[in-house]
Amino acid sequence: MKQYLIFFLLFVSVQTGFSQKTDKRLQKELTKLVSGFRGTLGIYVHDLSANRVAALQADTVFPTASMVKLPILAGIMQKIENGELQYHQLLTYKDSLLYAGEDILGSFKTGEKIELSKVMMLMLTTSDNTASLWLQSLAGTGTTINRLMDSLGFRDTRVNSRTPGREQNRLQYGWGQTTPREMAGLMEMIVNKQVISETASEKMLRLLSRNYWDEEAISQIPSDVFIASKNGAVDASRSEVLYVNGKKARYIFCIATKNNSDTSWKSTNEAWELTRKISRFLWEYYQ
Repeated sequence: MKQYLIFFLLFVSVQTGFSQKTDKRLQKELTKLVSGFRGTLGIYVHDLSANRVAALQADTVFPTASMVKLPILAGIMQKIENGELQYHQLLTYKDSLLYAGEDILGSFKTGEKIELSKVMMLMLTTSDNTASLWLQSLAGTGTTINRLMDSLGFRDTRVNSRTPGREQNRLQYGWGQTTPREMAGLMEMIVNKQVISETASEKMLRLLSRNYWDEEAISQIPSDVFIASKNGAVDASRSEVLYVNGKKARYIFCIATKNNSDTSWKSTNEAWELTRKISRFLWEYYQ
């Protein structure tokens, strides 16, 4: 019994990051880089090779915007793992699924067929909101997805939209909410093949490597480097999470913002410029 308790405590310490050390130099440099940002900003970086971290307001809750599609992906993969859905099964689109915008899936007509796998691709690659809300429903709604997040140890990462009991959270944070540490942690669990199963995690990582929206953090990393990512943006919040696997650099990085003064949608947006600057700095720092 005593040996079991010791093993359990060691396991918990590893899972909660007690063994990680803060990279004080990186922490200092990041603090300088974000100085003067007109908004609320959080960052979490984990150097997977040296097991060192840097964090700035990493436990503050932020809107996910489209980063919520990472938890939705996990929810769908759980259904596939359980045999309730099939990765290549045909689905029938209905006009009632439409979420107004510029989505590819929203251009479909009622009765058209599409594979579940392609709906998943649209959610992650093009960030198609019609596809995402359809998948959220197929995953068992936000209620089921939130239970999954809770089982993985994430207490703040939640789907709010179309989820009973989350109405006040939706008013404050929108579609979903998370912290930089938790969103980076979810990505890391996928990388470590710890979400649902090894097979499910490997499939999720491949799906997350095909991001059409590659002009911010991704743009600062050489094109021959493997990157899995998801970003999100609404007027006053721009966020991104990445897993970067290069020859000399292997790290996970999440930046989240809210209450941004600059709500423009040009590439010169303050949060996007800062995201690019931090991404380039991290790549060069770890090289």
